[in-house]
Amino acid sequence: MNQPIPLLLLPGLMNDARVWQPVIAAMNEHQCQVADCSGHASVAALAATALASAPPGPFALAAFSLGGYVAFEILRRAPERVAALALIATSARPDLPESIIGRERMIAALVNARSGAAGFDALAAAFLPRLVHASRVNDAALGDLLLSMARSVGPDGFVRQQRAAIGRPDSRPLLKDIRCKTLVLCGREDQVTPLDCSEEMASGIREAEMLVLERCGHMAPLEQPDAVIRAMSRWIDAV
Repeated sequence: MNQPIPLLLLPGLMNDARVWQPVIAAMNEHQCQVADCSGHASVAALAATALASAPPGPFALAAFSLGGYVAFEILRRAPERVAALALIATSARPDLPESIIGRERMIAALVNARSGAAGFDALAAAFLPRLVHASRVNDAALGDLLLSMARSVGPDGFVRQQRAAIGRPDSRPLLKDIRCKTLVLCGREDQVTPLDCSEEMASGIREAEMLVLERCGHMAPLEQPDAVIRAMSRWIDAV
């Protein structure tokens, strides 16, 4: 009997391994490993670190949000290692000029004003309405988890992540070269990476399957973990 393929998981902005906890609990036979996506200020360095710590040989790669930018860099560096790809609530596009301005303002607020823990908590809390479906905005448990993960990344990690997002390359030209089994998944009401970002990736990747989750915002792995687990189980079983 073949051994289950290892699964490398990439978190998103202001996330730690807990964003993948429901998936890990359900798919632990796949030797799940979560890479750090907050330790460097470029997707190139984040990808190099993830590859250095990845299981030996081929692995399945699942990426959420900011982790998707890192996943594309892994594909540039070592496409032969990626046996299957899951892109969840992410985009292949480079950062827009208006997004860069917004990120730079947040960086300035943290670095120049040195607003401290309270200021960072306020910044992280302000993200919540954009991160989840309207029906989950007042979900205290989910909000507490998101804030706790943001605190674990911290202001310095947040600045590095924003720099990495600003400097990411345009990955759309790479889409046609992706040959592995690919799942593209997003929430219908995702305000951070809207539906058309996922549609663009799915249409550009030859072996892509797309799934849209209804009544779901950006945080699909935590908002609708059962649906994400079912989709990922079908995806990885096809490898």
